[in-house]
Amino acid sequence: MMLLKKTPSVLLIYTGGTIGMMQNSETGALESFNFDHLQQYVPELKRFNCKISTYQFNPPIDSSDMEPALWAKLVRIIDYNYENYDGFVVLHGTDTMAYTASALSFMLENLCKPVIFTGSQLPIGMLRTDGKENLITAIEIAAAHHSDGKPMVPEVAIYFQHRLMRGNRTTKAHAENFNAFNSFNYPALANVGVHINYDFDHIHKPDYSLKLKPHFLFDTNVIVLSMFPGIQENIIDRVLHVPELKAVVMRTFGSGNAPQKEWLVRRLSEATERGIVIVNISQCLSGAVEMGRYETSLHLAEAGVISGYDSTVESAITKLMFLLGHGLSPQEVRYRMTQPMAGEITKP
Repeated sequence: MMLLKKTPSVLLIYTGGTIGMMQNSETGALESFNFDHLQQYVPELKRFNCKISTYQFNPPIDSSDMEPALWAKLVRIIDYNYENYDGFVVLHGTDTMAYTASALSFMLENLCKPVIFTGSQLPIGMLRTDGKENLITAIEIAAAHHSDGKPMVPEVAIYFQHRLMRGNRTTKAHAENFNAFNSFNYPALANVGVHINYDFDHIHKPDYSLKLKPHFLFDTNVIVLSMFPGIQENIIDRVLHVPELKAVVMRTFGSGNAPQKEWLVRRLSEATERGIVIVNISQCLSGAVEMGRYETSLHLAEAGVISGYDSTVESAITKLMFLLGHGLSPQEVRYRMTQPMAGEITKP
């Protein structure tokens, strides 16, 4: 008796963003359209050998308004529907997509199915939109599986302009170009042309025996502090004494260097002694922090600052918020920030 192949199923979640906009013919203004009528706007979806269901945030959320409570909502949607779908596609505004994808990579512990983020630079209703190709390919990737039924990409990823990238390795690098995102410190998981060429050596290999464990807790008492020539002590002092502050992502020069000021090392040391976690990442888009490579970063290590290695700012900030939200001690947070949780850093 011949067994029938199971038709893959994908849940398409529209949170908001440019991709879901249509131009009002009378006013010219961009308005969200009802994703229940998605196939009307993207008739190519009818050709998929895939069941596509949709879920729409009501009202849609502008990317700049995305926040941890909405990340938790996304996780609840995925968790509730996890057993009913083979993959998930999240349509999201581009401005904070890398933050949301990074956060979900930590929140969806033991994830064994694709969660593919995508969006567009032009609304899907415009003639030159990049949204159709991004949407169609993201769905195809979310539904793709090996001959044994296991998914091709069992992790949180971002698909944009012919490249699939690990979500917590990705940064928005262009405000206008169609290739809006880049993964500077980790290879693409797939490159898309005539064929979708997956790089299985770099795609996460989960333990399929483990059950999905969703997380919802965050602590947002964190801040990003960028070093610059001429930065003043009173600025650093005020930042490090913000009420309830628990962690700092410090963006330094090059491979992790900061000004060799006695007061800077003293202020950072006092902050770490108070229990504030300070993570050192580079302002450079490519490359990693190497604490101790130069004397200027050696002083930071002596002050209790820890290396963020090759982490993106989006990944570092969401990982800190995630760890702090679970009530871990500063010592435990410091340790876990130096250990990869979802492939977000590469340790030498």
